[in-house]
Amino acid sequence: MDSVGIRPAREDDLPALTELYNHYIRETHFTFDIEPWTVEQRRAGWFSKYAETGPHRILVADDAGRVVGMAYSSPFRDKAAYDSSVETSVYCRDGETARGLGRRLYEALFAVLAEERVHQAFALITLPNEPSVKLHERFGYTLSGVWREVGRKFDRYWDVAQYQRPIRL
Repeated sequence: MDSVGIRPAREDDLPALTELYNHYIRETHFTFDIEPWTVEQRRAGWFSKYAETGPHRILVADDAGRVVGMAYSSPFRDKAAYDSSVETSVYCRDGETARGLGRRLYEALFAVLAEERVHQAFALITLPNEPSVKLHERFGYTLSGVWREVGRKFDRYWDVAQYQRPIRL
């Protein structure tokens, strides 16, 4: 773990970030994306919305030049009154879970968000996903609702739990 550093994502990380996320699209119910993304799609429709400053960030866990995880804060909703809230997500490369990467990524993400004009963070967790629930609860998230059978993937309906926490605990 000593070789793992947390840093802002760079454009040259996009192939690794896309590969990492596509695993979750293909293999899990954790994201409701159905079709894998290309690097070009991720660059235009996703990565371009983030910056090294401000409330919308992408941080990566870099293990000796290899991206092994990411955490990011996205706009919570589209309307201006929601600008003081963000939605957070964390993903680790397949085979790299249970190393404490999610914890380290969220520690770094919340440290930078504490310097921004952000009041609340939200996380949506497709159920079941006990490791994600435990990670979010460890960071002070509390359950604020469950959306029943809100998404359909792999020929079944899935519930999504909404968690939230204030940025300054």
